[in-house]
Amino acid sequence: MSFSDLFDGGFKERNKDHFAAIVRVAMDDGIITPDEQAFLDRLARNLEINESEYKEILKDYNSHPINPPVSYDNRLERLYDLVRMVHVDQINGDPEHRLLNKIGVGLGFHAVNVKYIMDKALTLVGNGADLDTFMQQIKNMNR
Repeated sequence: MSFSDLFDGGFKERNKDHFAAIVRVAMDDGIITPDEQAFLDRLARNLEINESEYKEILKDYNSHPINPPVSYDNRLERLYDLVRMVHVDQINGDPEHRLLNKIGVGLGFHAVNVKYIMDKALTLVGNGADLDTFMQQIKNMNR
C-alpha cells in the first residue's frame, strides 16, 4: 500500500498545497537545514510530489502562501493529516519536532501552545485515534 492510499482523493489533491506550505515554513529563516531537507525529501516522496513539482516549489516557495484554514475544525483536520504523515514517516528527534512546531504555527495554532498541541496530536495518532476522536481530544485537552 502506498502512503497516499491512507487518505481519500480530496487529500491527494491537497498534497501539493500542503507540501508548498511546509516548504514555506521551513524557509521562514531563509535556509533549509540538512534535517529539514531530509524531512522535505521524505515528505515529497510520501505525498507523491514529482521531482519537477518539488524543484518548482523549492525555487519559488514564496508564490505558495501559507493559507491556514479559517475554521478551527478545518485546522484540526489539516493537523490530523500532517501528524498522520509524520507518524507514518516515523519522524523523531528535536530537529523534526521543531519543524513540526513551526508548521503548527503556520497552520494557525498559537506559538505558546503549539508544543503541547503537537505532543498531544502525535500521541493520539500514535494510539490510532480516528479523526473524530482526534478532534474531540485536541479541543478538550485543557479541560
